[in-house]
Amino acid sequence: MYLRFSVRHITKLLCSGWAFLLIFYSGVSGAAESIEFVDQRDRTIKLDGPAERVVTIPIPAASMFIAVDGGTDHLVGMHNLSKAAIKGRILGKFFPDSLSIPSNVTGKGFTFTPNVEELLKLNPDLVFQWGHLNDDIIDPLENAGLNVALIKIGKEAFTRKWLQIMGAVTGKEEKAKQLIAWRDSVAKEVADISKSIPDSEKPRTLYFMNYLSKLRVAGGKSYNNYYIDLAGGKNVASSLGMFAEVGIEQVLEWNPEVILLNGFEAKLSPEDLYKNELLADVSAVKNRRVYKMPLGGYRWDPPNQESPLTWLWLSMVLHPDKFEWDLTKRIDSSYQIMYGKGVTAADVENILRFDMNSTAANYQIFR
Repeated sequence: MYLRFSVRHITKLLCSGWAFLLIFYSGVSGAAESIEFVDQRDRTIKLDGPAERVVTIPIPAASMFIAVDGGTDHLVGMHNLSKAAIKGRILGKFFPDSLSIPSNVTGKGFTFTPNVEELLKLNPDLVFQWGHLNDDIIDPLENAGLNVALIKIGKEAFTRKWLQIMGAVTGKEEKAKQLIAWRDSVAKEVADISKSIPDSEKPRTLYFMNYLSKLRVAGGKSYNNYYIDLAGGKNVASSLGMFAEVGIEQVLEWNPEVILLNGFEAKLSPEDLYKNELLADVSAVKNRRVYKMPLGGYRWDPPNQESPLTWLWLSMVLHPDKFEWDLTKRIDSSYQIMYGKGVTAADVENILRFDMNSTAANYQIFR
């Protein structure tokens, strides 16, 4: 089989005195084994072999690619918000090289419009882009001659497809299958308990996708709704669509018993709600059941490679008397599989955002 080497790999080989092996294999190489897969717009994508240079524009895709590939050697570009979730967090500790990967492939902030000039400098074999948004974020990539794979967000089935695609792209289909099997196993574990919980005991739950700039909540078509339901909660905004902007009056009418805060607004903390006099009579505020979503290899609120840990964590937040997972052990064992690294107790407290959540109701169960 033809062996492909990135510039980084060649440099390592030359520096370590193994240059003769590179020359030998280059001399005996045959035709590359091509890779073909279907993306989430039903487009057939072809590669000459496992991708050596990949750029991820969808924000969760960078860390998921790292998990499937087992490292950062083949990731050459990512969204700026992907890097923000790495810097100072566990992936930055595991893979310090990730902090030097370019993140100027789009504009600043929550935008997915590609910076084609910078992308061309990276010479990627493949660019991941969102497939559920307008074509104006796709066309510039294809017009520039770049190979593009499109993925969609919103359903657990979509996330599993991401893993399958990334397994194909990296030539690590078995790793992808292992991560999908883990999702199946944990979903069943949680559902086996939560399905026996009467509706009357399922706490009214609200997820804020935005809070500081506007009040934007997750509706019934969101991924957040999926795991709130799985973990034994009731999404008070389930009658809405994917995400919807609401007024304070609506929040008061819903009177959620548990509030989940997004991981994208870095400065947002439960204290912001506790100090908001307009929310003083809301059940979640009165009973200190406001929680900042954890941030591990990626933010735990949107779908990503670590979602089963979100399901376990949230089930304990919603029902501390019914779910008793050893979350530290679960995080450690799953990280060993995904990243080849274990965690310390301090790592777990960092992931679970003890800096913001330590005084929340029942949160000491995670120590």
